[in-house]
Amino acid sequence: MASRSAPCRPPPAPGGAPSPEARAATRTCGSGPGQPTLRPPPRHRLHHHPRRRTPPLHRAHPAGQLPSTRRVQEDFYALYERTRICRAYLSNVPPGFIQTPAFATALMNPITAFQGTPDDVAEAVAARVARSRFLCEGGRRFVVLMEESVLRYRTADPEAMKGQLRHLLAVMPLASVSLGIIPFAAQRTVWPLEAFYLHDDVQAVVETLTAEINVTQPRELADYAKAFAGLAEMAVYGDVARALIRAAIDALE
Repeated sequence: MASRSAPCRPPPAPGGAPSPEARAATRTCGSGPGQPTLRPPPRHRLHHHPRRRTPPLHRAHPAGQLPSTRRVQEDFYALYERTRICRAYLSNVPPGFIQTPAFATALMNPITAFQGTPDDVAEAVAARVARSRFLCEGGRRFVVLMEESVLRYRTADPEAMKGQLRHLLAVMPLASVSLGIIPFAAQRTVWPLEAFYLHDDVQAVVETLTAEINVTQPRELADYAKAFAGLAEMAVYGDVARALIRAAIDALE
């Protein structure tokens, strides 16, 4: 399932000039800057009680004083700092740790407006993109599954979308990254789900419209791990995944 390992410096393009993918990966690998366990719900319920997406994972705030988007991103940085293996399934947008600044900006602007949180998108983007440093730090592993729809949604303008898709190609050779794409035409054994992240089999973060839901109950963590394994079997990898990404880029030309 894993893509071929490669050092954090991709080879230059033919002719000696660095390709856009190589430059993007070089930027990725450059230097950059406890929530209480909830009572498990009955088996028929889908999630724990949700928390608002905007507050950080482990801080309380006075009523009516929602934290900034930057603070949220900084809290997620701390979570990734202690994670050794992250398994991420995305059905909407690429994971934050492989988003480009332009794409992250295009994504966060409408989120901030929708939620009515303080407008500090530039600082939030910097905090989010800072997570990419972990791709090139030893001992970490990122296993990413994305629906093909993620490649096709016009979440940003065409130039930002092309830059983001090229960045996916750039990170695929990294030794720490396995990237799989679930094609539109795949025979489904697991239905499309909400985006979720498994951190070291001890915590799952599930994304919904109004909340980041933290799951720590072992039975539910096992369910997310089982779903991830089923989704991984439907995905394509390597050259086939690259062809899907390049086709999405071509559709933007």
